[in-house]
Amino acid sequence: MATSFSRVYSAQTNLLDAYIINVEVDLSKGLHSFNVVGLADKPVDEARSRVSAAIKNTGYKPPKQNNKKVVVSLAPASVRKEGPQFDLPIALAYLLAAQEIEFEPANRIFLGELGLDGSLRPITGTLALTLAAKEAGYTEIFVPSDNATEAALVSDITVYGAESLEQVIRHINIADSPIRSQAIEPTPPTSIKPQQTTPQLTFDDIVEQEGAKRGLTIAAAGGHNIALYGPPGTGKTMLAKAFAGILPPLSFDKALEVTSIHSISGTLSEPLITTPQIRSPHHTASYVSMVGGGSYPKPGEVTLAHRGVLFMDEFPEFDKKVINALRQPLEDGVVTISRAKGSAEFPSRFILIAALNPCPCGYLGSNKCKCTMHEISRYKQKISGPIMDRIDMWIEVGQVAHEKLNQKGTQGQSEEALKSVLKARVAQNKRGKPNAHMNNKDIAKHAKLSKPAQEVLNLSAKKLDLSPRAYHRIIKLARTIADIEHTEDITESHILEALSYRPKQEY
Repeated sequence: MATSFSRVYSAQTNLLDAYIINVEVDLSKGLHSFNVVGLADKPVDEARSRVSAAIKNTGYKPPKQNNKKVVVSLAPASVRKEGPQFDLPIALAYLLAAQEIEFEPANRIFLGELGLDGSLRPITGTLALTLAAKEAGYTEIFVPSDNATEAALVSDITVYGAESLEQVIRHINIADSPIRSQAIEPTPPTSIKPQQTTPQLTFDDIVEQEGAKRGLTIAAAGGHNIALYGPPGTGKTMLAKAFAGILPPLSFDKALEVTSIHSISGTLSEPLITTPQIRSPHHTASYVSMVGGGSYPKPGEVTLAHRGVLFMDEFPEFDKKVINALRQPLEDGVVTISRAKGSAEFPSRFILIAALNPCPCGYLGSNKCKCTMHEISRYKQKISGPIMDRIDMWIEVGQVAHEKLNQKGTQGQSEEALKSVLKARVAQNKRGKPNAHMNNKDIAKHAKLSKPAQEVLNLSAKKLDLSPRAYHRIIKLARTIADIEHTEDITESHILEALSYRPKQEY
């Protein structure tokens, strides 16, 4: 007796992970109905109309003409199903159950949104879905052609990119002669090279501000958080933008991690992200958009900046709730979102660049300043002590003399800074992590202080009343300075320079 049941395999993302979904179809006699079960959201439920039209326009008999009850089950039923990527597997499972086509679904994953004409449209999260398919032991994956290059970043699984439902059927249908012209061979990871992009702005384009350039070089070398403060128009934003030119490229594993996050979030604009991302949210950004959240938690800007830079211009103008929410990601490199329906933990390891003015109008200390003491106090209180403690470097960006503004910046500065950063990172890679991420055990092992350096640090810690966190951050910062200078031990001069980057009384 011919069966009217079929099962094919698909996948979906869950937060920043992915897992396999079984797509089952059962046909039974009775008045026509088409039901999708398995905790489906609106886009999944609407697949009924897209699938029916796509099947008809591909040349097969649509479900309504068969006059049967159609039940589509997405298992496991206890997991919420989101997104239109189930269109293709639902269509194939229906045609298999209706005996319109015959193929072997084992070891194959199908993903794709269907147009009414049967065309395949791109989806989000392809990289994470392909990685999940490979880890589950599947050997082939079918995706829309626009997603094929992204999926082919994963080795040891054959990726097929298709333009339409018809192409997939012609490839897998046993009754048809296989046409494999649409197959995409896996792209070996070793063939992926970092993109050679020229930053729009570099240190070479910025006149003066040598102290800020030095500070940014140290921040890039050790992964340290940094604050740039000073009057408006002194170049704080320009310096932050030029920071991209001295950051080392991502390793392949980190590039896959970052690419997967952006693919799931729908912000991916290239097949593989090989350079650290710089996220620059506006100061009116909401708490959820910055940190992440929602009824079903989604990542925010702190996660999209993972392995890259989070640039927060006009730092005190951000909502105080947003600023204080940075405590966990700055300290632990993760952000935890807790809701009544569960909690989620997103990676958030980034370099923070905060740019801020000394007062609301920005001209504190000059005749231009019209701010009251109350306004100045309220402005500064938005940055709490714990947040200040988590920012390793505070650098003043002062005015540049007018007669120097038409001069050209020193050529080659950006290149020299990048060389210093790369050399310092080599030493840190041997230790296993950037200096900014060292714990107390790492500090004891890798950050040895000379006797004069230890005495200077202890004396300064008492005078400045440093917290234990600030004390250790000074050592980590000094370790980075020593790495730039290629010295094994931390000397007195390294400690003194690290101490010079502590916030002054005004900031």
